Formats: sequence, C-alpha cells, structure tokens
Amino acid sequence: MAKCDEGYLCEVCGLDVETISESDLYLRYVIGLIDPETLHTTKERHIRCNPILAQFIVADDFTPLTVDGEFDKRNLDEDYVKQRQLFVSRGWRRLNEVAGLDVPLIEYPLPDVRSEMRRQAGL
Repeated sequence: MAKCDEGYLCEVCGLDVETISESDLYLRYVIGLIDPETLHTTKERHIRCNPILAQFIVADDFTPLTVDGEFDKRNLDEDYVKQRQLFVSRGWRRLNEVAGLDVPLIEYPLPDVRSEMRRQAGL
C-alpha cells in the first residue's frame, strides 16, 4: 500500500491521526517547533500522544493531561509554565482555527512565529 493510502499514523499509538486538530505535528508547526521544510519527513502523533507538550494546553474544550516525572509542569518553574501555557494554548486555538479555513500551509503558524520565520529567512 502506498504511504498516501495509509493515512497519517501516530508513531506512538499506531492509530490514524484523522484530523489536523488532533495533530501534534501541525501543532508543533503552528508554534514554530517544526520547520516547514521538514513537515513532510517528520513523524506524526496525536496531540494527546505527546503529553509533555499537551500538558501546556489550557482550554475549556481540551481535557487536561498530567505528566508523571521530571517533565511534569508542576515540577517546572512557575513563570516558564505560565508562558508555555499561554503560547501552546494559543497555538492549539490557531490549529483549530486553520482546520476550518482555506489558507495556505505557510499561513498556519501563529503571526509572531510567521514573523520570526520571515526574519530568519532574511525577508
């Protein structure tokens, strides 16, 4: 079976990542952790299958996750956690927003992430 016929399988649980709004890959792209040039070669996961990142999503329509161990946000610096929650939650909302829009892939990232991408590219 061709890769495009398989869909996008989660490298953690092996199940299909059915929608962009549950895609850890695209959430990481939206917040600038994935370079657009490597999107097509980076493994996919469900957001919830990456609890270390997902624990920072704070939204009424996202069931919170906890992480056991040293990467549990409850064990991290309070200011860092606040900033990370604001940023990742903004990214998650943006991901859900673009899921319903007809916009080019290059416009998916948060505005400040797009600006930084342009700055790094010398544009």
